[in-house]
Amino acid sequence: MSWLDGRERWAFLCLAYGLLGISSTAAALADAPSGGAPWPLLRWLAGPFAVWLAETAGPGWAATGGTLATAGSWAGGGLVAAGPWFDGGFAAAGPLFGSGLAAAGSWAGGSAAYFGSGPGSFAPWWPGVALAAAVWLAPIGWLHPRRDTRRALVVGHYLVLIALACALTAASPVFVVFASIGYPLAIALLPARLIMAGVTLTAAVVVTAQAGPGAQGTLFTVIAGVALPLVAAGWYVSGEHDKRRRLVERLRAAMAENASLNTLLLDQARRAGVRDERHRVAGEIHDTVAQDLVALIGQLNAADRASPAEARRHLDQAAELARRSLSEARRSVRALRPEPLETSRLPDAITDLAESWSRSAGVHLTLEITGTPVALAAPIEDTLYRVTQEALANVAKHARATRTGLTLSYTDETILLDIRDDGAGFDPQKPADGFGLDGMRQRTHAVGGTLHLESAPNQGTTVAAEIPAMPAEGDPG
Repeated sequence: MSWLDGRERWAFLCLAYGLLGISSTAAALADAPSGGAPWPLLRWLAGPFAVWLAETAGPGWAATGGTLATAGSWAGGGLVAAGPWFDGGFAAAGPLFGSGLAAAGSWAGGSAAYFGSGPGSFAPWWPGVALAAAVWLAPIGWLHPRRDTRRALVVGHYLVLIALACALTAASPVFVVFASIGYPLAIALLPARLIMAGVTLTAAVVVTAQAGPGAQGTLFTVIAGVALPLVAAGWYVSGEHDKRRRLVERLRAAMAENASLNTLLLDQARRAGVRDERHRVAGEIHDTVAQDLVALIGQLNAADRASPAEARRHLDQAAELARRSLSEARRSVRALRPEPLETSRLPDAITDLAESWSRSAGVHLTLEITGTPVALAAPIEDTLYRVTQEALANVAKHARATRTGLTLSYTDETILLDIRDDGAGFDPQKPADGFGLDGMRQRTHAVGGTLHLESAPNQGTTVAAEIPAMPAEGDPG
C-alpha cells in the first residue's frame, strides 16, 4: 500500500499551489529591476528555477527577443517547447502523447502589444487573476473524493481553472508552468471519457496562449488534425473501458450471489442429510429393536403362564429374539441391509419372515408369490422387507386377527405387496400413535412407490405397497 493512498487530493492540491507559486514568483521577478535591494536577495530565495523563468521572460523579453523554453506537458510525454530564432520570432514544438503537436508563434517586439502591454513588461492585471486562481484551487480537496457523484460540478470547475490558466499564460509565458496542472487534474478529476479531452484542451490552451496573431491558421490545423482525433479516440477507448468495468462488476456480483446460493444449498443439503439420517435411524430402531423387544416381552409373558416344557420353548424363542435384535441394532448403526437379505433372495427372506412370525404370533398366515421373481435393487428389496416386517408386527400387536394373508407379486413394471388380516381394524382418518404407518409411507415414497391403507372397525386391515421394479445392477431383467 502506497503512502499516497487516501491522500491523493492533498497531493494534487499542493502541486497546484506549488506551480502557481513558482509561476507567480517568476512573473514578479521578471517585472522587477535587475539591480537594487531587495531584489538580489529575493532572487536567491526564489530558487534557480523561478529565476531562470524570470530571466527567460524578464524585462526586454519582447524587445530583445529573449528565448523562452517552456516545460509543462506532464501527461504522456509532456509538451516540450523549443525556441530557435526564425524571422524575428520563435517556433514551439512538442510531442503530446507520442504525437507531434507543433505550434508556431511569433514573439517579436510587437507581440507584447498583443497581450495588452508595452515592451519590457507584462500585462498589469495578472496578479488579480493569479489571486482568483489561488482561490479557485481550494475546492480541489473537496471535489476529488466526490468526482464520481458530482461530475457536472467537477467538469465545470476544471473548465474555469483552465480558463484562468489561459488568461495567466496570455499575460505572461511563465504561467505555462502553472497551466500544466491541467494534465494531472484531468486524470485525477474528470470522468474516464473526458480525460483525453481535458489533456488535449490543456495542451491547446498552453500553445494558443503563446501564439502570435499570425499563427491562428497553424493552430486551427493542429487542433483539427491532432487534438480532435485524440479526443475522439480517448472517448472511444474510455467507453470500451467502462463497458469492461461494468461487465466485471456484474460478473463479481453474480459470483458473490452464486457463492451465497452455494452456501445456502450446502446448508440445506446438510440439514436434509441430518433429517434423513434421523428418519433412517428411527425407522431401523422401530423395525428391528422395537419389534423384537415387543415379541420378546410376549414370549416372556407366555413363559410365565405355560408349563415347564412350554416355558422352556418360549424362553428359547426369547433368547433368539434378543440375539437377533442385538445383531439388527448393530447392522442399523452401520446402515447395513437386513441380515436375511444378505444371504437370501427377497422371496426366500419374506417366506422365512412369514413362517417365523406365524409361529411366534400364533396366527395362521397364507403366503403367495406370483410372477417371475427377479433380483431387485437393494433399496427396493430392503423397503419391501421392512414394510412386510412392520405390517406383520402391527397385526400381532393390534389386530387380534385369526387369519392373515401376504401376497408378493412381480410384474414387468412394478412390485406389489399386500398384507391382509381379519382383525379388529381401525379408522384410518384418526391420528395414529407411533411411528409404524408413517415409517412405512416414508420408506415407500423414498424409493418412488406408494402405500395404500384400507381399514374399518371390525372389518380387518389391508396394507398395499406398489413400488417400481428396478432391477439390480448387472441383472439383465
